Amino acid sequence: MKLSEQWLREWANPDVDTAGLAEQLTMAGLEVDSVTAAAPSLDNVVVGKVTAVTPHPNADKLNLCKVDVGSGEDLVIVCGAANVKTGNFYPVAMIGARLPGGLKIKRSKIRGTESFGMLCSSVELGLADSANGLMELDDSAVVGASIVSALGLDDHIIDLDLTPNRADCFSVVGVGRDIAAYNDIPFDEPDIAPTPADCDDSLPIKLAAEDACPVFAGRIIRNINPAATTPLWMTERLRRAGVRALHPVVDVTNYVMLELGQPMHGYDLDRLDGEVSARWAKKNEPLKFLDEQIVELTDDCLVIANAGKVIGLAGIMGGYETAVTSGTQNIFLESAWFTPASIAGKARRFGLHTEASMRFERGVDFNGQLRAIERATELLLQIVGGHAGPAKEQRNSTDLPARNPVELRRERLAKILGVQLADAEIEGMLKRLGMQVERTDHGWRATPISARFDITIEVDLVEEIARLHGYDTIPEIPQKAATHLATFAETQIPVQRACEVLIDRGYHEAITYSFVDPERQKALLGEAQELELSNPLSTELSVMRRSLWVGLLDAVAANSKRQQQRLRLFESGIRFVSEGNEIKEENSLSGIAWGHLLPEDWAVQSAATTIFDIKSDIAAIFALTGRSSEFSFVGAEHSALCPGRSARIERNGVAIGWIGELHPRVARLWDLQPAPVMFELSLDATLCANIPSYQAISRFPSVRRDLAVLVPENLPAAELVDAVRTAAGKLLRDITVFDIFTGKGIETGLKSVALGLILQVTSRTLTDLEIDEVVDTIKVQLSSKFNASIRE
Repeated sequence: MKLSEQWLREWANPDVDTAGLAEQLTMAGLEVDSVTAAAPSLDNVVVGKVTAVTPHPNADKLNLCKVDVGSGEDLVIVCGAANVKTGNFYPVAMIGARLPGGLKIKRSKIRGTESFGMLCSSVELGLADSANGLMELDDSAVVGASIVSALGLDDHIIDLDLTPNRADCFSVVGVGRDIAAYNDIPFDEPDIAPTPADCDDSLPIKLAAEDACPVFAGRIIRNINPAATTPLWMTERLRRAGVRALHPVVDVTNYVMLELGQPMHGYDLDRLDGEVSARWAKKNEPLKFLDEQIVELTDDCLVIANAGKVIGLAGIMGGYETAVTSGTQNIFLESAWFTPASIAGKARRFGLHTEASMRFERGVDFNGQLRAIERATELLLQIVGGHAGPAKEQRNSTDLPARNPVELRRERLAKILGVQLADAEIEGMLKRLGMQVERTDHGWRATPISARFDITIEVDLVEEIARLHGYDTIPEIPQKAATHLATFAETQIPVQRACEVLIDRGYHEAITYSFVDPERQKALLGEAQELELSNPLSTELSVMRRSLWVGLLDAVAANSKRQQQRLRLFESGIRFVSEGNEIKEENSLSGIAWGHLLPEDWAVQSAATTIFDIKSDIAAIFALTGRSSEFSFVGAEHSALCPGRSARIERNGVAIGWIGELHPRVARLWDLQPAPVMFELSLDATLCANIPSYQAISRFPSVRRDLAVLVPENLPAAELVDAVRTAAGKLLRDITVFDIFTGKGIETGLKSVALGLILQVTSRTLTDLEIDEVVDTIKVQLSSKFNASIRE
């Protein structure tokens, strides 16, 4: 929310400078994001009046202008603007002035004629991004006066970062009320008197959806001047609030919205036919917005309708067909109150985040509709003239929010604040906020104004007292509390430790959204019951993730399009699985590797990353548990992974995750070539560990025996290793698979697996007899279990 400091001080003017005002606003709970000057430095730019315009003798598109700048002698200035006219007032950059774009004005000769300055547009003064000609000033401007004083540019733009609960402060009246209450100064709220009707014209209003629109006000104004323009003082205030001036009617409705917080809309009366109503849309009913976007509405959209046709999406944007144009002479002003629930999410659905929707979604004062109509009428009659009809309002009080009294206990207030305040001070604060206050035996009963939707319970009143009293004036009182040390189980590896292992192995940690695209998730993981969000940010982020893979694939795809050729990402987080009426949240650790195995290097020819490469990364995590032998990789198929290149990860026979290469069908969806390899683990099951125990390092030498075993080609090497461990017993310290061979000399359907056996004990040197007995036992075990034979 941006607003002019000058505008705010017309409502409440504390005796502090700009920095002090910004500090007060922040301490009052209205955080100031920035304070910027209303205009760049414009020294030596003054108001000038053009007294004569003659064609340039040497240029068809240039004019010689005589300009009175109050110096006693008119200046001759060469100007090419089409809108320069005799008798009009414009900004004049004098010789020596330096404009915001860096242009320094010098005495110059243009097409043989000397020019002594420059007539300026709003763009050249740094006040706008575009302009159609010179900046025309009001006739009340004083010749020779500084342009800064003429336009009131000695001002600051205050940008407030408001929290969603303070909808009342999306207006000058709301901020002014707060700053007046904070300083205990008068709140100079203008008295908006009803405008007497000078014609009898009115449109019938109907509340066809009273539960969503219980208040609807309107007024006809006829015979406005279509040639009138928005006065400079208003366009400047709009500019400083971040709103572009468009048309006097539109500008007035925007001005009233900024001033009073009530969004309004102006319709071309000649394009309306009879009754105007607020109703629910029909399914697939079309609407063409002001920006000419055409949408099909759903039956949960609240609309403004006329003669059976939709003319606006309530609280968000009006329709194109009834919009005010440069030729409009008769208008209908609309000012309504819509429930936040009826507006929430609709603007986002249609990609229309408007100033009106932002206010209605948070809550607008439901007693301010007629007041806004009267204020807009007053301004319009001043600017465009016309004849106003009677202001009409339809109000269904039963569907309006109740402003129930809130109890504030004296003892509770003192306990929460930690400071005792005088009763009179507390009452004064509440009354300064516009509340009706009644004393009770234990404290007060305060009824908030209709604009304060955020005050419903006792702690809300405590917060109001705290911020008006001043957070910085509440004393700091050291508290005593019992300290509870966090428990640490040696049987559970911390998640951070597992993450550090992956980081050490070249991975980067990613944090992705917990909500994902339902279509992509379905393509990756197959059909399943999705956990849908009731109010999603977009349709692409509308369901909760069933796997962390979706977000990681999005991250890899985005980075691959930004010239990244080698990626290693992992994420630890929660995945959401629906089982009947129950939602299970599982802690997961997922990773993805794409591109070359090694960084580019002149000495190494790097191949693409394979499933075996990331298998070693996972094995490093398993090693943290001290129970690596409990983990196994079992060939299995997964909808997201390529058949024959995927495995289910098990621990003691229980599935705890998956590893594999992304299915080519899915890889094409994410436009990834080659397909990445991925893994996902259930953290709770994976990180169970042994309590650390220590044993002496053997002083005796180890013995290595190698065995080459012929086994069926489809037999996993892991099963061979498990069988060897079982047969070897305690003498086996380690085992490694150092070669797998098929081809010449090996019978079809078989493979040769070479195993390296490391045997050792801590108490003595093993004898040849003991070693031979272990090797023989292993041979018998492999022969009986796998029909394996020893390759000589």
